[in-house]
Amino acid sequence: MPATIPIRYVEPVFRPPSEAQSLILPVTDGCSWNECTFCTMYEGPQKAFRARTEDEVLASIRHTGERYGDQIRRVFLADGDALVLPTRRLLAILAAIREHMPAVHRVSSYCLARNLKKKTVAELVQLREAGLAMVYLGAESGDDAVLAKVNKGETCATTVDALTKLGAAGITRSVMILNGLGGQVLSEQHADNSARLANATQPEYLSTLVVSFPQGEARFRAGFPEWEPLGQHGLFVEMERFLSQLELKRTVFRSDHASNWLVLKGTLGADKARLLAQIRSAIAAPDAAHLRPAWARGL
Repeated sequence: MPATIPIRYVEPVFRPPSEAQSLILPVTDGCSWNECTFCTMYEGPQKAFRARTEDEVLASIRHTGERYGDQIRRVFLADGDALVLPTRRLLAILAAIREHMPAVHRVSSYCLARNLKKKTVAELVQLREAGLAMVYLGAESGDDAVLAKVNKGETCATTVDALTKLGAAGITRSVMILNGLGGQVLSEQHADNSARLANATQPEYLSTLVVSFPQGEARFRAGFPEWEPLGQHGLFVEMERFLSQLELKRTVFRSDHASNWLVLKGTLGADKARLLAQIRSAIAAPDAAHLRPAWARGL
């Protein structure tokens, strides 16, 4: 698909790695919460949160469809939390995608747990039937102390509630946990309670990233002054603790983001023993210097 499409983008634009081939369709700008201290994705003034007008979004869909409608197979609704929009507006967007981009077989978006508090399961079923197939929810942690330290604005219970609603509606859920988010002091409870969250919700996809601060740690440390980062070994130990407690039935697991030191891929629970063997081998290795994060390996 040509790079020039009739959609107004506000840089930088973010999307999950698995949406690399998707049309990115902004329906909001920024993030409606934007208070998490570990996240700088939407800090720029140009990314101040706003819902795009319905006229602009529908016109973007119509004009893009006129040019490339038969080439587009997937659509990702941006920016940080498209499901903050009222159900009526989301249904209008999904209807326009069906009309003007008939080849689309999957629509997805990011989702904050808080966005689902006012949406019923029946509304979510409507959205799924209209084409919303998958959402990406950054749980970050299942531990309430960690979530409070990083100003996530959620608890384990509110995240479980949101994921349970989505599951009941038949919407595929991709959940992300941040390896190392609790630092040294909260590492064990971060691993334990993150596993508890995953077990309680049985998401279809589960991934881990390593927490990082490309723009510095000052904002993060202001609310979590005792935080000290885990080294490579500590990250592996935390991951082993997390994996060992997972009791998942049919969850696709990925730990292959550019931030991860060790690539882990499999289905849980079928591949649990293999994945644990991999991470335990890495922990036991006398010299793990050959292990480098994926970005350093050109992945």
